[in-house]
Amino acid sequence: MRKRGRSMFRNATMADLDQVAAIYDRIHTEEEAGRSTVGWIRGVYPTRQTALASIQAGDLFVAEEDGQIVATAKINQEQVPVYASAAWSREAKPQEVMVLHTLVVDPQVKGKGWGSRFVAFYEDYAWDHGCRDLRMDTNERNAAARRLYHNLGYQEVSILPCEFNGIPGVNLVCLEKLL
Repeated sequence: MRKRGRSMFRNATMADLDQVAAIYDRIHTEEEAGRSTVGWIRGVYPTRQTALASIQAGDLFVAEEDGQIVATAKINQEQVPVYASAAWSREAKPQEVMVLHTLVVDPQVKGKGWGSRFVAFYEDYAWDHGCRDLRMDTNERNAAARRLYHNLGYQEVSILPCEFNGIPGVNLVCLEKLL
């Protein structure tokens, strides 16, 4: 558990599952209404099962403020297969790499800096675990995430066409930052 101001970052528990799934649903609703472009598909990714599997694996984290989950992401050393084709700036041993997956901020608190704070938590977590190579990805269509990551010092190293998390026709943007 780590506090940053009034917010707290911690491992998710089974008690968080409903709130995390509700955030996924609100993001899908925003996309379906045309108010955001993430590139996800309701019922395909992310789903309640996505959150459940990550909670069970122990790698889902949440940001909480005043008892409400406002953001969540999976953090681990798991590099998805398509990463093997990315033009990373250096060869890193798997144990030197930390990966951020499926960072989501509840649309109800959008624009309040939660994405930046979660990435800062991720960077601290990676540092604390001896990882200096930070990697992540996003859908090419997700302009907001790409802007955020660029502003936080992440470099886009490749855009790779693939099927990603069951979603066909994704152009996956691979990003990195070296600590």
